[in-house]
Amino acid sequence: MSTKIHTQSIDDPRFLKFIRKHHVLTLCTTKDNQPWCSACFYAYDTNQNCFVFTSDENTRHVMEILTNDHVAANIILETKIIGIIQGLQITGKVVKLNDQNISHLKGTYLKKFPFAFLVNTSLWALYPNSLKLTDNKLGFGTKLIWTNEL
Repeated sequence: MSTKIHTQSIDDPRFLKFIRKHHVLTLCTTKDNQPWCSACFYAYDTNQNCFVFTSDENTRHVMEILTNDHVAANIILETKIIGIIQGLQITGKVVKLNDQNISHLKGTYLKKFPFAFLVNTSLWALYPNSLKLTDNKLGFGTKLIWTNEL
């Protein structure tokens, strides 16, 4: 059976529906060729096409981001039912939000996770350069692919 691959716009509602349906992504970083994964709550901002998350600057993944800001991430629907398997793989760049770029994205994150107001962490944004959504609801092995062609 061949895999169907479709190139899609980032505005494709199937991407947005999946992203909005979930709230945790697995962030993958590396240092000295050693990979590391961590789970992060995220809010997605459609205006800036980025995943916003918070994290303490003393965590391993943030320390690794500070030396290599190119990351991978994954969001999955956990299921054993083959016909509804979905998962999004992401590659991109992470930036720390500062006074110039924080206000709108902080609001995006706090709207989804108001409890984060009480936590003293930094806000970060993952700007994707590629997305691959595997969606068996569209047919076994169907993949929707978006890349940021600069």
